[in-house]
Amino acid sequence: MLLRHLSLFLTTLLLAAQAHALTPDEVKGMAIGETEARVEALAKAAAKADEKTAAFIQALSDDAVKTKGDKVFVVKDDKAFDPITGAEVPLPADAEDVINPNLMRSELDNALAALKLFSKDEKQRRDAIKTLGGDNDEARLPLIEKAYAAETVPELKNQLELMRAAILLGSTDKAKRLEAAAQLAGSKNPNTKTVLIERLGTETDADVKVALQAALSKVDASLEWGNKLGAIFSGISLGSILLLVALGLAITYGLMGVINMAHGELMMIGAYATYVVQGLFQKYFPGAFDWYLLAAVPVAFMASALMGAALERSVIRFLYGRPLETLLATWGISLMLQQLVRSIFGAQNVGVENPVWMSGGVQVLGNLSLPYNRLVIIVFAVAVLLGVAWLISKTRLGLFVRGVTQNRPIASCMGVNTARVDTYAFALGSGIAGLAGCALSQVGNVGPDLGQGYIVDSFMVVVLGGVGQLAGTVYAALGLGILNKFLEGWTGAVLAKIAVLVFIIIFIQKRPQGIFAMKGRSAEA
Repeated sequence: MLLRHLSLFLTTLLLAAQAHALTPDEVKGMAIGETEARVEALAKAAAKADEKTAAFIQALSDDAVKTKGDKVFVVKDDKAFDPITGAEVPLPADAEDVINPNLMRSELDNALAALKLFSKDEKQRRDAIKTLGGDNDEARLPLIEKAYAAETVPELKNQLELMRAAILLGSTDKAKRLEAAAQLAGSKNPNTKTVLIERLGTETDADVKVALQAALSKVDASLEWGNKLGAIFSGISLGSILLLVALGLAITYGLMGVINMAHGELMMIGAYATYVVQGLFQKYFPGAFDWYLLAAVPVAFMASALMGAALERSVIRFLYGRPLETLLATWGISLMLQQLVRSIFGAQNVGVENPVWMSGGVQVLGNLSLPYNRLVIIVFAVAVLLGVAWLISKTRLGLFVRGVTQNRPIASCMGVNTARVDTYAFALGSGIAGLAGCALSQVGNVGPDLGQGYIVDSFMVVVLGGVGQLAGTVYAALGLGILNKFLEGWTGAVLAKIAVLVFIIIFIQKRPQGIFAMKGRSAEA
């Protein structure tokens, strides 16, 4: 009885292997005949996804197949092999190369990509799905369904599900199109919306159109929360960048009263310092390149802080209490710094690479991905904010800065070296601008005009938050960032900027002291 069951089991395995093995007819169909017939034979053979079929398709793609009459040979290293058995066979002297026209070559590439859907390498499977993304050939449906059943990565499984539904939507069978519409209705993939809209434009059957429209409405509803959360995250991300830029300005302008139009260029210096550190690590420490950013942070701070200290001691110290002259002088300094950078690094933008640990992102929802570089910048902005708040409120330097800001003559009478405090405070604000430049280098290119895009926004943040108020700076930066991103979704980027500016003008008219007023005898409640 045991031998009988064993014999039956082996027979079943043998029949299953034969059912999926490469056959002579399939070999001849793919290699001999008209292009259309070869393409059809290729599609049928590729749907089986066995090793010999994949090897023969690869040989066809590599132009390593020859024919003689109805005989087909795979040529490798000047030797001929039978494509079915793999045994070496003699190659006739007059065997002819198999010619693959463009259509056949394109189908071969797609077939190889389809066979890679079963690769153990996730990257190969991902590349295969990307290659097959626009191929809605119904003949590939069994292969895609088989790959869908075997796939374990949720993201890739969703993409395969979308591919299957897109193929069914193009089917001539109305029932299959209705099935695909019902399946896509529950999808949370943003690409589903594109597929449904494209099919709605070509669909002629009224029932299928109704089903597609209902599916599109459900997909829109499921993606709505992702869009809202995405706008909030984008707003927080923009707000964190504005916060980093405005923190330094909150010290130089908010606490010291200096209208520093070169603040953006101090930020630019921090970005270029990061670029220089990146170059040094690439040249001298390539094995530790992924950690160059940790070294770039203090370098960017010191480069901008030293430049700020030099500016304060050489120019700005003579202009305290003269805001118009300070504005004009720092504007001229900003132009000089831009030209200095152009002379050293060139006028073109330079690229700063993200470390590996800042590449990629977290997929929260189908249409919501949180990039690692943005998340790191948000955490970095919070850390810098806490550091500045601690420095201003808890340290001796912070006490001196607050004392000089509130009453310079009394602070001087108490033995405080006000000139030195001014230099330290200005250097601190400049160094924070350098940190902002270091962060900005991770989300865009670095160029001589980098600071010009943020100087106006940073002044608006400081004025809106309340001059000299760190808490107001935080609220204003995050509020403007989120407001700007929500308005962009409705009006576009340009009108959103205009709307935000109008809002700030109206707000300042009603509350000139900003969100948080400076406390003191002269402050108006």
